[in-house]
Amino acid sequence: MNILVAHNYYKLAGGEDQCVAAEVAMLRAHGHEVTQYCLSNDAIDGMGRLELASRTIWSRPAFLEIRRHIRAHRPQVVHFHNTLPLISPAAYYAARAEGVPVVQTLHNFRLVCVNGLLFRDGKPCEDCLGRKVPWLGVARNCYRDSRAASAAVAAMLAAHRLSGTWRNAVDAYIALSEFSRRKFIEGGLPAHKVAVKFNFVYPDPCPGAGNGGYAVYVGRLSAEKGVEALLKAWQSLGQAVPLKIVGDGPLAPAIQEAAAQNASIEWLRGVPHESVYDLVGAAAFLILPSQCYENAPRVVVEAFAKGTPVVLAGHGAMAELVDGRNGVCFAPGNAEDLAAKVRSLFEDMSALKAMRRAARETFERKFTAEANHEALMTIYARAIDRYSRNFHAMTASGRRATDST
Repeated sequence: MNILVAHNYYKLAGGEDQCVAAEVAMLRAHGHEVTQYCLSNDAIDGMGRLELASRTIWSRPAFLEIRRHIRAHRPQVVHFHNTLPLISPAAYYAARAEGVPVVQTLHNFRLVCVNGLLFRDGKPCEDCLGRKVPWLGVARNCYRDSRAASAAVAAMLAAHRLSGTWRNAVDAYIALSEFSRRKFIEGGLPAHKVAVKFNFVYPDPCPGAGNGGYAVYVGRLSAEKGVEALLKAWQSLGQAVPLKIVGDGPLAPAIQEAAAQNASIEWLRGVPHESVYDLVGAAAFLILPSQCYENAPRVVVEAFAKGTPVVLAGHGAMAELVDGRNGVCFAPGNAEDLAAKVRSLFEDMSALKAMRRAARETFERKFTAEANHEALMTIYARAIDRYSRNFHAMTASGRRATDST
């Protein structure tokens, strides 16, 4: 199959960028021809505010480039990942103009929330869900804590909602969990176009031994990730459970201070991704205390691939990932409950051993590249069929209109 993949890279690489790279590699390994159209947010630094706002709503350069790529490579489908801000929804119309079906993976909640997280003031927020114009996101400076940046994103969302882009210009959406699928449908996306396809890991990193004698956190060091609850839990745990923290972000100074005060906390920066796999595989369990909903976090799938159980905040898509056999949930934002679950689990080696087997079984059942490839091919086929049926219906309607005159 011939596929064009489009993605707008973030300044700080994260799980979404890794998902795109893994999916492209998986598709190529299965014999598909994949062409990539990628932009980077590094280019934003040289833009003025008005130019950036304009491109967020409708990027003419991306529109023209997508058309050029389609004419050069003749893909059977164009698969979009992140389009904010430099690609924009204009790229859907470029594919439409060239007669190619459009698929959009929903890595975050951007189409229904200005900041893309459904999160505000330390807790989940759905105030703009389903609103035609997400004006509250502007009033509250939800995107980058900036009124201007929030207004640009809100204008993009409102303009394309009112013009029917989300309903008509995309043939298939990919949600990464049942929870996120429900939220997008509540937000206005057509239910029949939203399929669920989980994140995956490729290539398979193989199970770790789990003999490191520590817990591990991997991710951005920010408020929505629940880092403050994590540090409070370790204040009460003292030095009972060693903790390795891998990542960087705005709360890095708090991590540095906590590590200086508690010898059981080790902060690791700039760790190569391959080494992160080793750290996760050796850990007793991985902790993801996010206070935002998350959207099928890749790091949990990576932990399962390594046979490492998880301790998760029990809400949103994360609650769907844990069944009591492959990990445990704690009350979101509750540091005392997190500490209690960590202590209990760390002291029960027999339970951890059983959980390791269950975690790996979960990966093999749901999150392998083979399962993902099969699901993706089904979604592509449906998108192509849906586009073809709509095209023929419009053509027939045009003929009838011509005949009636």
